[in-house]
Amino acid sequence: MLELKNISVAGEGPASEAGIISNVSLALEEKKIYVVTGPNGSGKTSLAKAIMGINPLSGGAIFLDGEDITGKTITERANMGIGYAFQMPTRFKGLRVRDFLRIATRGGDEKSLYSLLVDVGLCAQDYIDRELNASFSGGELKRVEIASILARNLKVALFDEPEAGIDLWSFQKLTETFRRLNEATDTTIVIISHQERILRMADEVILIVGGTVTEIMTPDKILGQIDFIDPGCVCPNCFDKR
Repeated sequence: MLELKNISVAGEGPASEAGIISNVSLALEEKKIYVVTGPNGSGKTSLAKAIMGINPLSGGAIFLDGEDITGKTITERANMGIGYAFQMPTRFKGLRVRDFLRIATRGGDEKSLYSLLVDVGLCAQDYIDRELNASFSGGELKRVEIASILARNLKVALFDEPEAGIDLWSFQKLTETFRRLNEATDTTIVIISHQERILRMADEVILIVGGTVTEIMTPDKILGQIDFIDPGCVCPNCFDKR
């Protein structure tokens, strides 16, 4: 179980004096999918980065299986089984997809590397030997990074808007992969998203507004509350129209 106890994250500069995250408490269980949603600037990404150790806490504590990890570094948390797929992944000039995934799998065989790429909607033969450089689009790069997260036997997997920049077919493959990961492992899956199909996958939806958790609810409840501009969309504009 991942527990957040009254955690706060302060921003930089006078505009953020009130903090990005304020007194958030959550208990996230293993083998469940949680979708974190809410308006732009509400603190969703800041919350995920706080769990990963990227954003230091200004208050509160984080526990993983009862152990206080508040003072642990990003590397220590990664070694303990927490992984994070960024909304805007980093390019690695000179590093091939094959090598990147082998690092993630700690020496996985060729078949497992190919399978990971297929799971995120990429043709393995076309991508396995490509260099992770500027030739990759944002969507392609995101899918490779998600594959690296799926490669690890994680306790907690954090995905920041995994659907961004991904075509419809690949998105369908990705949602299927999330479901298989949930069925086959005990990983706690946390997805930041506004996308309806991802919201429907959730065991619980965590709504964050103004840096605080305002409600934890079922997918049906939140989808029923939103007056959609586009019936298939749960974008920030839809939230702002509530």
